[in-house]
Amino acid sequence: MYTSAGVEARLPIRSDMDLVWVRQHVRQAAAQLGFGLVDQTKLVTAASELARNTLVHGGGGHMEAAHVTRGGAHGLRLTFTDEGPGITDLDRALSDGYTSGDGLGMGLGGARRLVHDFTIDSTPGAGTTVCVTSWTAVPPRPREES
Repeated sequence: MYTSAGVEARLPIRSDMDLVWVRQHVRQAAAQLGFGLVDQTKLVTAASELARNTLVHGGGGHMEAAHVTRGGAHGLRLTFTDEGPGITDLDRALSDGYTSGDGLGMGLGGARRLVHDFTIDSTPGAGTTVCVTSWTAVPPRPREES
């Protein structure tokens, strides 16, 4: 389990210009937390794909960014939420090579590979929430209690 310092920012995703603001915010937040350039680029790329999906497929929504910690490691958690049509076939949408033809062409599966933690909750007719977290150093896994 990790702890959160709370939501640092909530950015609307309603236009192409909002996608620019999302990318800029993620890059600045990652740099402030000490992410290296390669890890910043991975997180910004994943955020860009997820923000575009929120806009194009979800009809718009928002991104929340939060600084999180776990086991001494610092991370950036990004949550993308829309109230669009949802994803009817989540397994297919997450599979390699699947793309709707829009965005960067890497799809949800590609975004998932660029971050350390990835969860998605989608209900047809009720929208989608994707939460990703990247860490400045991969934190230790929580101990399982027996």
